[in-house]
Amino acid sequence: MLGRSVTARSRIVGWMLLLLSAALAVPTFGITIIWQTELDRQIDAQLVSEADELRSFARTPRDPHTGERFTTGASLLTAFMRLHSPGHNAAFFSIVDGRADRRNPGYAPVYLDEDPEVVALMARTTDTHVRWLDSSAGKVRYGVVPVQLAGDHTDTRLVLVVFRDRELQQERHMARLLLASGSFAMVVAGLASWLVAGRVLAPIRLVRQTAERISETDLTQRLPVRGNDDVAELAETFNHMLDRLSGAFIAQRQFLDEVAHELRTPITVLRGHLELMDEDPDSQRGQTQALLFDELDRMRRIVDDLLLLARAERPDFLSLGQTSLTDLVVDTAAKAQALGPRRWTVAEVADVSVHLDEQRVTQALMQLAVNAVGHTGEGDAIEIGSRLWRGRVVLWVTDTGPGVAPDDRERIFQCFYQGGSAVPGRAASGIGLGLALVREIAQAHDGVAHVEEAPGGGARFVIDLPARHPTTEGTFCEQDLDSRGRGKNRRVRRKGAAP
Repeated sequence: MLGRSVTARSRIVGWMLLLLSAALAVPTFGITIIWQTELDRQIDAQLVSEADELRSFARTPRDPHTGERFTTGASLLTAFMRLHSPGHNAAFFSIVDGRADRRNPGYAPVYLDEDPEVVALMARTTDTHVRWLDSSAGKVRYGVVPVQLAGDHTDTRLVLVVFRDRELQQERHMARLLLASGSFAMVVAGLASWLVAGRVLAPIRLVRQTAERISETDLTQRLPVRGNDDVAELAETFNHMLDRLSGAFIAQRQFLDEVAHELRTPITVLRGHLELMDEDPDSQRGQTQALLFDELDRMRRIVDDLLLLARAERPDFLSLGQTSLTDLVVDTAAKAQALGPRRWTVAEVADVSVHLDEQRVTQALMQLAVNAVGHTGEGDAIEIGSRLWRGRVVLWVTDTGPGVAPDDRERIFQCFYQGGSAVPGRAASGIGLGLALVREIAQAHDGVAHVEEAPGGGARFVIDLPARHPTTEGTFCEQDLDSRGRGKNRRVRRKGAAP
């Protein structure tokens, strides 16, 4: 699940929060838009209502407060504003001949009649349509109602104003409360979905962990089946699959054991009969006998290599344990001296213990040493070493032979592919299984095997493995071997050899 940039658990929680965000945001913004539209409708209705009240008041010929007749439109508007108060966040003011005359008593967010540009705009208005105006108090909805009395030739008009943005403050406050409560609900939902997703995915994690244990040990692990839901069916299906794999694994192991017995037995019988033959080694029959011994040994090696390749895919192919790279490399170099008279050296050894199969890695290094002997002559140098580099264990065998052509560097690790011999007149030996075994052993450790050109010429075969559980890092041992594979270690730290 997470080694990986995003876990399934995180994706589930992310989708849950995304859906919840959409479920909260869409109604919140939708309600806000509806509120705003409804408020604009109410404001327009309020302005129309105020205009109707002015028209009704204009039908009264006398001032209700003083009893005097209205002789001018300005006096009528003054009486109207004294008797009629505007609503909340609204204001009245009158304009006479292009100049502001009176305003309604009381507070207004902004006194628009004090702005000459606004007064000039209202004085130029020739209809009673409702319009928008920008002000320091936000959006303003206004309407202009002309007033004309008989005998009065002045241009008199009443301006009705509603501060729309101030009216929206309450609705915006409610929207903010909705968003705040929604955000808190999202946090709670995120925590809850994280816990629920963990419980739902717990059986899935158990399947993964069981699969990892199976790949490292055996096929005896099984999942507990609880309940009768989809997860329980998954666990039961997984267990059935393991049963089939276990049966196939046992059948394969039995088949390989029987094949090994059937192939080795005739070779052993033939060798035994040949050893009973007492012949002069210089005679023709003696030479034939020696040739048959060589071929029988070669057949036995081929059988062993084929069986080992067949076992490489089995879960029990490796037996992992803490292994000292110093002991591994030095012991391998000592054993390899028996392969041929070469100048054997251990160039560099990582003084560290790692988690690997010592027997299989030694087998791979010995195979590389056999390959190096087959491609060099007497007196040539063969170097074995190891290094801990950026969390990886790097082991190598370097020879001073002719090297490997770039086109062959991938193919030589394939089964039954044979490269040429380094020694003139010597035919290539084997059937091309040795380097394939090296590759299988490296891959079983989650590593790789490759060949590259050596710095001084020749070939450098490398086994690159992950370093599991190192105990120390960066200390190396340099050593020259004597004829018996022994020597004194000299601890050094090579510049650039390890991080």
